[in-house]
Amino acid sequence: MRDKFRARHYLAMQDYTAEEIRYLVELAADLKRKWTMREPHEYLRGRTYGMIFEKKSTRTRNSFHAAATALGAQSIYLRPDEMQLSRGEPIKDTARIIDRYFDGLYIRTYGQEIVQEFAQYMKNPVINALTALEHPCQGLADLLTIKEKFGEWKGVKVCYAGDVYNVCHSLMIGCGMMGMDIYVAAPEGYEPVPEILACAQQHAAKSGSKVIVTRDFDEALRGADVVYGNTWHSMGENEAQKEKRIQDFMPYQINAQAMAKARKTAVFMHCLPGYRGEDMTDEVIEGPQSVVWDQGENRMHTVKAVMVATAV
Repeated sequence: MRDKFRARHYLAMQDYTAEEIRYLVELAADLKRKWTMREPHEYLRGRTYGMIFEKKSTRTRNSFHAAATALGAQSIYLRPDEMQLSRGEPIKDTARIIDRYFDGLYIRTYGQEIVQEFAQYMKNPVINALTALEHPCQGLADLLTIKEKFGEWKGVKVCYAGDVYNVCHSLMIGCGMMGMDIYVAAPEGYEPVPEILACAQQHAAKSGSKVIVTRDFDEALRGADVVYGNTWHSMGENEAQKEKRIQDFMPYQINAQAMAKARKTAVFMHCLPGYRGEDMTDEVIEGPQSVVWDQGENRMHTVKAVMVATAV
């Protein structure tokens, strides 16, 4: 498998080619089939992975635990407040020790530079479980879910409405790579990181798709196959601006009226956690167009793919 995904780590979707990302999604689909059919796939039996989570997590942390177990590996949670990092030990010192104890590290933190520094000083794989810049494991799960629902990526239109942040960044790049049009609908003042937008648009130019940032929610919804929601205030990053953000984003709420402007066959996706009455309504997430639970399950299968593809 190393001949198809040669990278040592999995840090950000922008670091890889469209062919590599496509391979990871295809591998995830095969691993999901094995899991569904209860076929053994303990490719990492005897290995042990460390986990550092500086942010709270439901899907990301538990999907990794479940993925490791299904692959025959162990996962051990390393509490940040119990590590010497919390007392100022340099990342490079911690990284080199973790590299001697574990077969890989799964880390959810704030700055992208943190996972990059761990990767710089570790020979074993470092997997980004979320930073402020990207959420590349969520991006893979999103691509797998869309492929399952529509059978292909090319020609699919995605409307994204939510915080223009890590999940949005990875989704933009993934859409550009796979030939999907993505319209990011957000109020003025909420923009993607320029380097991410440029990367996504470069991929889109190659695949014949579009990456558009717009203030016009109706434009984004018109003809959309996927309506993708996300929280308006990301945990630990902008809670102080919560009330202002709710006010700014309220015109972009995904409700029944918004869904009616998309295609009749459109699906609703959300990375979760979602806040009913804010970024989406109860009738949408609980409605027949919602595929959020399939999307959530796919987090586990795509994490398995990354673990298998990066194993040394």
